[in-house]
Amino acid sequence: MAQTYLAQIYVTLRPSVLDPQGTAVQSGLEHMGYTNVAQVRIGKYIEVTLNSESLADAKYQLDQMCDQLLANPVIENYRFELQELFTSMNTGS
Repeated sequence: MAQTYLAQIYVTLRPSVLDPQGTAVQSGLEHMGYTNVAQVRIGKYIEVTLNSESLADAKYQLDQMCDQLLANPVIENYRFELQELFTSMNTGS
């Protein structure tokens, strides 16, 4: 029986890749008076709900999704958190 999982995926630029968007945000923060901000890096947050036969299969599928579409493995790192969703079934009486 397939289980439903919620994946929370975080995609960030590799440390060696320049982040012009993060630099622009940091500059904006400095202009607003937040001079104590040392660095800003911008990333992506993605949620995926999927049905899978097992936790291991869900992890494998998510790795494939991230490698092939959700992240650019040349310049980005990703990690995900996976939790099983429980649905309550109303049997009605």
